[in-house]
Amino acid sequence: MNDTTKILTIQDISCFGQCSITVALPVVSAFGIETAILPSAVLSTHTSGFTDYTVRDLTEDLPLIQKHWESEGIDFDAIYTGFIASIEQLDYIKDIIDSRLKSGGLTFVDPAMADHGEFYNGFDQEFADKMGELCKMGDFILPNTTEACFILHKKWKEHFTKEEMIEMAKELSEFTKRYVILKGYENENNEMGMIVLDKKEDNIEIVYNDKIDYVSHGTGDVFASSFVGSTMVGKSPTSAAKIAGEFTKKSIEKTIGDENHKYGVKFEQAIPELYDLLDTL
Repeated sequence: MNDTTKILTIQDISCFGQCSITVALPVVSAFGIETAILPSAVLSTHTSGFTDYTVRDLTEDLPLIQKHWESEGIDFDAIYTGFIASIEQLDYIKDIIDSRLKSGGLTFVDPAMADHGEFYNGFDQEFADKMGELCKMGDFILPNTTEACFILHKKWKEHFTKEEMIEMAKELSEFTKRYVILKGYENENNEMGMIVLDKKEDNIEIVYNDKIDYVSHGTGDVFASSFVGSTMVGKSPTSAAKIAGEFTKKSIEKTIGDENHKYGVKFEQAIPELYDLLDTL
């Protein structure tokens, strides 16, 4: 990485609740990377555990922002997509990647649309199929098992064997230019594993972190953002997955015990420890 490295993240802004851009912007910036944002929507809060939240869809703004950036010659070394507000936005985002990503730049697609066997509110199989098309533009895709199953038209279950996870990662290799980072494997030692597949080198590795029995909104964004940052500063995909898993675990540990903080994890308090992870992993 050099001092002019710029990354664009495309996802929603939840004004309150630690997720999406309010995670991606500080976490990726913490790696010393200039981080630009393109909001897909603005919400008063995120959609988990809150009621009567407001939503401002920004679909019509996306091509206008792209046009302005084209006129200014603004482009990016990497583009990282997260929560996309509507199926209509996916074609606009593909155009933005084609137009504003520098030659040789990297694309990271976090297909944030589902978890625990169910779509997020407002998404369906048609959206998943369209998201699969966006994934094919990604140098890296980072689905959880639910998102993987919807992309592949498979039936989800709570626990997959190692062999099933590896097979699913191999099937997902048709939906990426190179790397699959498949989250959600739990082994018999109470560890959480991520399958890291490199289709170019025909190589698969499994990266483990200790499991913490705590469920919170936004942990996928914490993982994806720290994975993107780690990769952009030169870490290998397996090292980046290990760093991202450990950073997510530390963020959860900072949050456990605070009954008033159920809407996200205190990743901000874990950022100083991120630098130690970069030095040691």
